[in-house]
Amino acid sequence: MKLALLSRAPRAYSTRRLRSAALDRGHEVKVLNTLRFAIDLSGDQPDLQFRGKQLSDYDAILPRIGNSITYFGTAVVRQFEQMDVYTPNTSWGITNSRDKLRATQILSRHNILMPDTTFVRDRADVLPAIERVGGAPVVLKLLEGTQGIGVILAPERKVAEAIVETLHSTRQQVLIQRFVKESKGRDIRALVVGDRVVAAMRRVAKGDEFRSNVHRGGSVEPVTLDSDAERIAVRAARIMGLRVAGVDMLEGNDGPLIMEVNSSPGLEGIEAATDLDVAGAIIDYISHQVGFPQVDVHERLSVSSGYGVAEIAVHGEADMVGKTLGDSGLSDRDITVLTLHRGTAVTPNPSRNVILEAEDRLLCFGRLEEMRGMIPARPKRRHRVKKLPKQPIHED
Repeated sequence: MKLALLSRAPRAYSTRRLRSAALDRGHEVKVLNTLRFAIDLSGDQPDLQFRGKQLSDYDAILPRIGNSITYFGTAVVRQFEQMDVYTPNTSWGITNSRDKLRATQILSRHNILMPDTTFVRDRADVLPAIERVGGAPVVLKLLEGTQGIGVILAPERKVAEAIVETLHSTRQQVLIQRFVKESKGRDIRALVVGDRVVAAMRRVAKGDEFRSNVHRGGSVEPVTLDSDAERIAVRAARIMGLRVAGVDMLEGNDGPLIMEVNSSPGLEGIEAATDLDVAGAIIDYISHQVGFPQVDVHERLSVSSGYGVAEIAVHGEADMVGKTLGDSGLSDRDITVLTLHRGTAVTPNPSRNVILEAEDRLLCFGRLEEMRGMIPARPKRRHRVKKLPKQPIHED
């Protein structure tokens, strides 16, 4: 395998470990400065220039895109995708994970448990927003902060309001998030590679510091996740479009709460804490996936006029309940079932002999007009009614 590590820091621990792991396994590997690429759109096929010369062929890339170059870095990754070069982390996955608001919106849509979060812009909405997430103290987060920078614990409502107002005045965007008291300055970093967690560590904040980042003096210790926590971490990474990710979780009273999904997780802390070859696990995964470059299904299938992808729900009163997939009549209507979702279980390419049950969900590709009447109606939003504390009335 010929692998390119996209990194501006060839001497950084993570880059050196990944390069060493690839070489130890007999692969050819180059560390390429992401900013030295030029995206060539002038020819018949997508191409890239590196240091002014046409880039040689690569089987796979591993992006280590810094926060400050997200826009250009993801454009380079996207060009590699257009060239059918495998990457474990998609360009859109990196972009999504970098914006805390966008990431939270995506994960919440898929019922991933997270600390209660809200985002407002008008000053008049700040205090009601604080109450919606459970009241003070609250955590305030800049949308693009890293390594704990831009994360503030506001102990009181008025203090939080003043901080948000100040940040807004400097054109900063801020998330307001519930402070999970029971986590007690601790969190868990799970290193996800493909469909499993290859290593996990607990980070503990130093002294009175509530942020547990190692860069802020936090200590680390190995931890073994239970099956539920591991499943949630893997699912969060996949939803974001990442196959190599650091998933940060708080230990809440009701289970793990996803805090962040990092597309370029550092390896030094977690390898030291667990004494595991995380870099080697990443390289092994990439080498096994090289023959399967990322495919944007919606982009590729949209060129088939009149065809598309849709999810069909099997309701209790439907004719399909109790029938096998082969007898359901879907294939006769030019509809192919790609995956069957039953509860939390997912069956890819299900057999024609599988018996359909009520509440099954079928991800299908087929003629849109045939599927239109089978697509479930959009559920109506449930309006939450929460009484807010009465605010004192000040008379002039």
